[in-house]
Amino acid sequence: MPIGHDPKSNHLLAALPEAEWTRWLPQLEWVKLSLGDVLYESGTQQTHIYFPSTAIVSLLYVMESGASAEIAVVGNEGAVGISLFMGGESTPSRAVVQSAGQGFRLKAGVIKGEFNRSGPVMRVLLRYTQALITQMAQTAVCNRHHSLDQQLCRWLLLSLDRLHGNELVMTQELIANMLGVRREGVTEAALKLQRAGLIRYARGHITVLDRKGLEQRTCECYAVVKKEYDRLLPALQAT
Repeated sequence: MPIGHDPKSNHLLAALPEAEWTRWLPQLEWVKLSLGDVLYESGTQQTHIYFPSTAIVSLLYVMESGASAEIAVVGNEGAVGISLFMGGESTPSRAVVQSAGQGFRLKAGVIKGEFNRSGPVMRVLLRYTQALITQMAQTAVCNRHHSLDQQLCRWLLLSLDRLHGNELVMTQELIANMLGVRREGVTEAALKLQRAGLIRYARGHITVLDRKGLEQRTCECYAVVKKEYDRLLPALQAT
């Protein structure tokens, strides 16, 4: 089965015990997630929770002026729509597909019912939520205190961890919107990384040539986030 069509290519779904997996499987809906698709808007009631398999989704805060900044990325390690099982129904953030691919979704009523069973599903989802909160907090600190090329390295590494390969399809304008900076700043930062032999950038395609080099160049924020995901979700990493 192709990776994108296999529900267990999402780590949260793969971590489900057999009894839960049997209940969920008939209700999981395969979805194609295209670049720029909006899974939910700020303040709107969410109808589904999404489990990306090959896509990456960006969680953004959008200001009244239209300016935006990314607060977290979600890929095959997690889920989009945690407010459904946390009881909030909606959130001030917006969820946009930043890397096209595939995934699965579950209706709001189903995920609420599963969470309220207070069994292994609730425990896994709460641990994932804590890891996601850590990513959001670290992103805020990183955007305030670290250089743009360090932020770009962090963003590239987080995206790579959620992809099957070393290439991202991403325009500089979109990266600028994610990081909340001017496009010219992204251009300069990308050129620095390219001159250092870490990436190759051409026509919206970023190919990572030296992952270890990116890890050495980025700030501590990437390692903090990764360590917390590994600590809170060891079963998912093993899967």
